[in-house]
Amino acid sequence: MASLWFPVGAVLMAVAVAGGAFGAHGLKARLDAHHLALWETAVRYLVIAAVGLLATGLAGAAHAGRAWSVPGWLLLAGALIFSGTVAALALGGPRVLGAVTPVGGVLLIAGFVALAVVWLRR
Repeated sequence: MASLWFPVGAVLMAVAVAGGAFGAHGLKARLDAHHLALWETAVRYLVIAAVGLLATGLAGAAHAGRAWSVPGWLLLAGALIFSGTVAALALGGPRVLGAVTPVGGVLLIAGFVALAVVWLRR
């Protein structure tokens, strides 16, 4: 399972770069400053999660074990929920999504804490 996280992180990084370019070129003229800032936040946290997944994949490849799946799944879920809801809000999605966004943030934090714990226990 550890070998899965590096390519997943790489794909998320590609999506983040594409999302950043889309925001800078396709949305800049269509969104007000607040909504454009939301889009940039979504992309920034997608990059952060992607870097975490890349690190999880590299660490898992160097130190085999099933424990690496814990930070991997937490980071992936956190990225999808946090960045997904913030991006949806930027594009005019329902405000109720703002209540779900912190769940993604907590999952991202838990993923990085889990990454540290698994590393220390290897």
